[in-house]
Amino acid sequence: MKSIPFTKYQGTGNDFVLIDQRQNQYLALEDHKDIELLCNRKFGIGADGLILVQNKEGFDFEMIYYNADGYQSSMCGNGGRCITAFAKELGIKDAKFNFLAIDGPHESKIDASGEVALQMQDVDNITIGEDHYILNTGSPHYVIFVEDVSDINVKQIGESIRYSKPFAKEGINVNFVEKTKDGIIVATYERGVEDETLSCGTGVTACAIAYALETDNKDLQNVKVETKGGDLSVSFSALPSGEFKSIWLKGPATRTFVGEYFLNPIN
Repeated sequence: MKSIPFTKYQGTGNDFVLIDQRQNQYLALEDHKDIELLCNRKFGIGADGLILVQNKEGFDFEMIYYNADGYQSSMCGNGGRCITAFAKELGIKDAKFNFLAIDGPHESKIDASGEVALQMQDVDNITIGEDHYILNTGSPHYVIFVEDVSDINVKQIGESIRYSKPFAKEGINVNFVEKTKDGIIVATYERGVEDETLSCGTGVTACAIAYALETDNKDLQNVKVETKGGDLSVSFSALPSGEFKSIWLKGPATRTFVGEYFLNPIN
């Protein structure tokens, strides 16, 4: 029987199992079934994803992220913020971090109130369709503006786009965005989870950038975002070339509990 110590964090309702692998390797890339079971809300701990903290030369740590389906995935923004809070808890550093993720290096920081800000990768390749935007903010996103997010069947419509012919093989996350007087409301269907999640960090980032393009506001530098799991903000610099740089995703990251998980438990 294999025992795995874990910590659970959530960032605006996007929840993750975090495991410290700096001294001991509990899980490997090929352990898809075990990771899927860990994330299962009936038979495991339950989470939108699982994150491993590992040593990496030249960085404070390395972030290895798996979706709830058990497979390693692209960058997770809220996961990046949660692993930052976890790294502080582990004593790796106190307030500022430099870590490596699947999409490259990231900086992150924790302010006096405990909110976590994560620097995202620059975005310069944006497809503008007749009624949608497609862009990659560490993960690929499809963004649609709607009149009322609450009227949208996020799972049904999101699933139909995610599994449509252009995206069926690699998958894509689908976001529905409603404009408000203060910013935007976002609902997201996530590939790998294959359902709506309460929040998605890379999705919120993609929607904020799409909002800047949709409103054609060249002076816009910060967007307030409401999700079903809580509020986030995205700041950026929009260049005349159409590139978005200095992108920061900011919001809360909260430890919910710690525990020990047993693989192949004795009945």
